[in-house]
Amino acid sequence: MTSTPPLAGLRVLDLSRFIAGPFCAMQLGDMGADVVKVEKRGTGDDTRLNQPKIAGESTYFLSFNRNKRSVDLDFRDPADQETLRRLAATADILIENFRPGTLEKMGCGWDVLSAINPRLILVRISGFGQDGPFANRACFDVIAQAMGGIMNLTGQADGPPTMAGTFMVDYSTALYATIGTLCALEARRQTGKGQVVETSLLETSASLLMSAIPDFKQLGQSMTRMGSRDRYTAPVNSFQCSDAEWVYLSAGTNSLFRRFVATADLAHLLDDPRFATADARLANQEAIEAIVQQWVGLHSSSTVVNAMEKAGVPCAKVAGIAEVTENPQLRYRRQIIDIDHPTVGTYTTHGVTVTLHDTPGRIARPAPLLGEHTDEVLKEWLVEAPSTRQAG
Repeated sequence: MTSTPPLAGLRVLDLSRFIAGPFCAMQLGDMGADVVKVEKRGTGDDTRLNQPKIAGESTYFLSFNRNKRSVDLDFRDPADQETLRRLAATADILIENFRPGTLEKMGCGWDVLSAINPRLILVRISGFGQDGPFANRACFDVIAQAMGGIMNLTGQADGPPTMAGTFMVDYSTALYATIGTLCALEARRQTGKGQVVETSLLETSASLLMSAIPDFKQLGQSMTRMGSRDRYTAPVNSFQCSDAEWVYLSAGTNSLFRRFVATADLAHLLDDPRFATADARLANQEAIEAIVQQWVGLHSSSTVVNAMEKAGVPCAKVAGIAEVTENPQLRYRRQIIDIDHPTVGTYTTHGVTVTLHDTPGRIARPAPLLGEHTDEVLKEWLVEAPSTRQAG
């Protein structure tokens, strides 16, 4: 194992706000890139204002902006716009998630940036893409969930469309942007030229619909809300235990069902034609779930989980955040870690999610204070011409 992360030497300008852009930039920073977050002078990233806060610092901002340095600029000031262009001239990657056209109004469109730095990779994250009939509409994660079909698939069958419990479209868009960035870096290695990488929230949302699109277009079948049920096998659902806790149990395949009924002393169900096969159980989903619920309801959550673990049936207690932060597997894998911050002190957050065994990522610095590194970065980045640097 070496001590040098895989993206060490790459320079990233992060002009983005909220989640998708900052999370993409943070992935690159976790893998060693020098990420400079360029923020609006005076207020910075909008999420710095979000509650709750620790010692005046938003936990929301802290969660998406580690491994970055902060430079504050006035994006409307021609002098600061020139500074931004000079920073871009020495950067490898620039990430932005403004409304389409905003970067161009700042005098930093692709035609300008690629002319001053042909090796630059411009990562553009937006709600709907840089062009098309919806390009200039405002968008957030939940708007994309609604428009992209995810919300209509989420929630109880007899309940209203429901947003996911986390900003899944933002996170997924960020990961698509990260993948695109790494692909563009490889293409640049081969050609010597940078390019534009685009992702959008709506396109991400549509990509997460499983087989809903061909199911409808070719088969005329529309997916519906199913609560926590599996769409393809049964019994797979959440069940309440005798201690009022919930477990999620997945015994939908024929082999898993046989293990479940053997452990629950319900082997006679295999002789019932309603439950003998996977297709039959799916057709009689409510009936088999009622039987499973009756058995689960007689036992504590720990008893159910332990019994299923011994039987090799996937099952887990539905954990609250307190339990997640103490999860021994996550702790062992360093996915729940502590970071020191100059004003917050020590705070707990998620770790580096991707594990590279030979060139691992690392958390070298906490989320920055607004403008904390302006002088440092300008002195460091602007003394070098692009030709003096060698990056991947």
